[in-house]
Amino acid sequence: MIRQSYVERETNETKIRCQLTLETYEASKIKTGIGFFDHMLEQVARHGFMQLILEVKGDLEVDCHHTIEDVGIVIGKAISKALGSCEGIVRYGSSMIPMDEVLMSCAIDLSGRPYYCSNVVFTKECVGGMDLEMVDEFFRAIATHSGMNLHFHMFEGINNHHMVEGMFKAFAKALSNAIQFDDRIKGTLSTKGVLEGIG
Repeated sequence: MIRQSYVERETNETKIRCQLTLETYEASKIKTGIGFFDHMLEQVARHGFMQLILEVKGDLEVDCHHTIEDVGIVIGKAISKALGSCEGIVRYGSSMIPMDEVLMSCAIDLSGRPYYCSNVVFTKECVGGMDLEMVDEFFRAIATHSGMNLHFHMFEGINNHHMVEGMFKAFAKALSNAIQFDDRIKGTLSTKGVLEGIG
């Protein structure tokens, strides 16, 4: 079974087309107009074993805020749409990765109840043309629009580039773990019998 979704979003600020295919080794094609952000999204696709086809036209002449937040909204919706009812998946996923001096962890619950929490504090305003305050906005948008409980915890970290990359890679691995199937699970892994807010 191929789990795939397509989501479009068009506003006065951004125009986004996104195709997401879970569990594939096909090359991703990502173009947001923000080079460092593209690089981080490529980390998610590669380390999450998924294909992301993303075309974005945003009002970058204003700043990067609308583009990054709206991409988070669209990817969140694409994850939700691709997973559907979440039947048979393990639901929870976590990872801990080193990125040079950074040690980053990410935990996910595809519960249908969105929540975002992070203890990561950056010491610079910008890396590679991307405002670092937008990292939280991006992941909060994903959590909200996918119905995901998403936590980051940084144990060590100095270099801001490494911090951001650690977050994106840890997220990729945690999501990959959470969406895996387990033959022992009949229906959804919930005493309620449904994971509300997903799909």
